[in-house]
Amino acid sequence: MSSTPESKPSAMHTDNKKVPLPTSMPDSISLDKWADTGYEWSGEVEPSAFKRLALILATEHEQEKIQLSASLYRRNNVLHLAFTLTGQVWLTCQRCLQPVSIDLSDDFNIALLEKEGQVRLVNEEQDYLLLDEIITEQSPEKLLPFKKLVEDEILLKTPMSPKHDDCEMTVEQFGEIPEEEETENPFAALASLKGKL
Repeated sequence: MSSTPESKPSAMHTDNKKVPLPTSMPDSISLDKWADTGYEWSGEVEPSAFKRLALILATEHEQEKIQLSASLYRRNNVLHLAFTLTGQVWLTCQRCLQPVSIDLSDDFNIALLEKEGQVRLVNEEQDYLLLDEIITEQSPEKLLPFKKLVEDEILLKTPMSPKHDDCEMTVEQFGEIPEEEETENPFAALASLKGKL
């Protein structure tokens, strides 16, 4: 963590005020405390730590930890949550039912808008969310659901029906496949009459 204000999402600077990093990924970030000064967290996360993701993980393959580096910063008077994921998860192939690796590595940057009027301050291609829509928990301090937002992006990156690129589903055949008898086309007789009438 750092209390240094950030101007670039990729920069991870620290100043003389060193704050110990929490060893596990925080569920939420206090916006009352960090929105103006900036916040950073990096570490490894078990895929099973995300409850919704855990439901679709393949149990036949050992999951590796995902590397995560995140930064909360303010630029042009707009709050941003930027994070980088590095790693993969194993899901179940919907064809052969064997584990398939899904790469999650990517950079994400979400503008967190305090009011709708701030939309004009972000680029057209920039992803944004309204803070009032994502902070639903009533508490004395304003808590950004950090873990949930990261999990949302992971779930958007995972395919709904994961499959191996070169998957050939094994099909067991029981008995012989009967040969289809050639039947006469009922319209063949009409076609022959067409020229005669």
